[in-house]
Amino acid sequence: MAARLVEHRLADILLRGYSVAGEETVIAAPELNVCFDVGRAPQEIISIDNVFLTHGHMDHSAGLAYYFSQRNFIDNAAGTVICPHALVQPIKELMHVWTKIEGHLSPHKVVGMAAGDSFEIRRGLVAKAFDVNHRVAALGFSIVDVRHKLKQEYATLTGPELVALKKQGTTIEHQVEVPLVAYCGDTAEGAWLDLDIVRQAKVIIMECTFFEPDHIRRARDGYHLHVRDAARILMKLTNEHILLHHVSRRTGIAEAKRMLSSLVAPEIMERVTFFMDYRKSNPRPPIAPAGTPDSTRTT
Repeated sequence: MAARLVEHRLADILLRGYSVAGEETVIAAPELNVCFDVGRAPQEIISIDNVFLTHGHMDHSAGLAYYFSQRNFIDNAAGTVICPHALVQPIKELMHVWTKIEGHLSPHKVVGMAAGDSFEIRRGLVAKAFDVNHRVAALGFSIVDVRHKLKQEYATLTGPELVALKKQGTTIEHQVEVPLVAYCGDTAEGAWLDLDIVRQAKVIIMECTFFEPDHIRRARDGYHLHVRDAARILMKLTNEHILLHHVSRRTGIAEAKRMLSSLVAPEIMERVTFFMDYRKSNPRPPIAPAGTPDSTRTT
């Protein structure tokens, strides 16, 4: 049975997907034409052109070949998977094996990134990679709105005066970067917490895998966050919205919320949403990203 996806709109950003630790994680921002991790590639993400794969663990990457194959099946252009450099060759080898199994090669693009690299999603929207602290090659990604604004010293000039300055070669604008969503993937605490593209994002998507008091060691061994780690981190964050995902199935969402709320102030909890909280979810029909060719075609 296919997983029942949840949906949240935070800071006017639609986020849809499913995330249970060890089972499947896939979180799409369809209006940004972005999907974080691929899980088992639910049908709702197939029309999304850009998949940002944080690491290669099966619950985050199992659907890669299916994602490429399904896009080909509905005559969409090849999708692009953006991932740590260490995963580029293994993914290409995976597609080669599936060519032997299926009898044909599904078109695909694989782009390797390192911390500090940028990937242009469309004009004015980029993804920036950052290091996270997991036990395999892994990256987090921040989706950044890049805007150009008139410099303050030219604010009172007329249109013709501004044109004249531009013709003279004067730079009259400056670039402003607004982080929209920071997706941290699976990670323990680390230097990523100090990055502006993470701390200033309107929405930070952060894991919180373990909750039981006797599972702190398991969290450390797996480079995951325990609820006590998450509580300590949340006290330092100023993001407008904090979306927690990757909760283990052994902990119900109601119990997870209760345990976290016992550790942080109510004003912090007001900014926290648990991704798999169906009571706050507002599922709707799949949304295809604007400009995706044949994204609603069925066969």
